[in-house]
Amino acid sequence: MKIHQLSLFLENQPGQIVEPCRILARAGIDIRTLTLADTQRFGILRLILSDWEAGAKALHDAGYVTNVTEVVAVEVPDRPGGLAGLLELLSPAGLNIEYMYAFTSGRADQAVMIFRFNDPDRAIELLQKSGINVVGSVEVYQRIPK
Repeated sequence: MKIHQLSLFLENQPGQIVEPCRILARAGIDIRTLTLADTQRFGILRLILSDWEAGAKALHDAGYVTNVTEVVAVEVPDRPGGLAGLLELLSPAGLNIEYMYAFTSGRADQAVMIFRFNDPDRAIELLQKSGINVVGSVEVYQRIPK
């Protein structure tokens, strides 16, 4: 139930995000969702791709250093308080959320959150025991609107 995410460092300069996107496009790889975080000197581009292995190879061949991370995709009710309820469930378990980002799922009543947990296996177990839908990679790729 874990999903592979690629991360790469980019210089914090205008236009730096263009080339990785071009490389993936030329390789025929869809960017399903992404997030970009920055510091003064560099940015971290995190990507979920239609084919993470081919994406990693294409970026590596172009000279980018990529890191593959396992993240967890979770359905969250798309309504006020939906995320708060999920976080309230996780908080007592002592799980650390290193970062998270979201996308719409193509369903009116659900969004999908991507979480990077310090202990993804324990997080998945807790979520599933609580009746929360942990979304697998194939399902994520099918749900993300094109």
